[in-house]
Amino acid sequence: MKKLYHFRVGHDPTTLGYVLPEVAARFGKCTGLGWSLNNSTTPRTLTLSAGHDYASRSEIIRTTLAYFRNTKTFSVLENWRGELKPCYGVNNEVLFAIERAAFPLFGIVAYGVMLLAYTRDEGGDSSGDGGCSSGGIKGIWVQRRSREARTHPSLLDATAAGGVPIHTKPFTTLLDEAQEEASFSREMVMQRSRLCGTLSYFHTRRRDMGGEIGLLQPGVQFLYDMEVPGDVRPRSSDPNVEGFELMTPERIRWEILAGNFKPWSALAVIDFFIRQGITHEENEKDFIEISMRLHRNLGFPVSGASFLMNHLSSEEI
Repeated sequence: MKKLYHFRVGHDPTTLGYVLPEVAARFGKCTGLGWSLNNSTTPRTLTLSAGHDYASRSEIIRTTLAYFRNTKTFSVLENWRGELKPCYGVNNEVLFAIERAAFPLFGIVAYGVMLLAYTRDEGGDSSGDGGCSSGGIKGIWVQRRSREARTHPSLLDATAAGGVPIHTKPFTTLLDEAQEEASFSREMVMQRSRLCGTLSYFHTRRRDMGGEIGLLQPGVQFLYDMEVPGDVRPRSSDPNVEGFELMTPERIRWEILAGNFKPWSALAVIDFFIRQGITHEENEKDFIEISMRLHRNLGFPVSGASFLMNHLSSEEI
């Protein structure tokens, strides 16, 4: 932690994210664009000194990242999406907009949604091969990512998931992702999905995500469950999705322990297992610690707006 730089904006002492030393050094050379590096303070800081409002700060970010992209300074920018993400301040204001592929460079909080579509066992509760209660859940529709996916190729994933773009509500994002990745109609998702809370975690970027290894990625995921009839099968029109499989809780548990799940999707499934009574204090020795780690205090400003959007009409969304 002592080696990391704290990313800040203007004269505000609030730390918005953690930056690797090699990344901070690159930005520190862009003093003409409004960046400043301070190695004599504790902690060391990388500060966006210029810009007085959302528009001016966003323009500086855009110009700097365009320069780094053109000069191929950071390989993570090769996954440029053309999609903007927000960076929140302490008063819930959006400080600036930033390209989706670039936010890991600053270690700022990213927001996403995750949907788990499941079917119930008509025969009631049952146990898997390992003696783990299924909580009456027959299976969860698990997505396998394509081998050509830019991040986490071939790993297992939630039924549908995606990042929340700037100025977009999570439930609106959920409707779009569920339709694109699983061909679930907006009407069905609006009627059947249920917001079940959030995850908060701190991920260190791995090789299978592409780009620089070790970039710090705090994240918040909005979790949605959706019980579907047995004759409903997800289908994808997204090239990043290879297909779907209805997996039993015991099979999913094995896949998670084998490291075959996208990291935060594994967390979403574990949270689901706890809420459904599949994982509990009697069959998991680390139950309390696991429960606590699903809701990590990130130490950075996060959005405080209400995202309970389930009851809005389609016109409002």
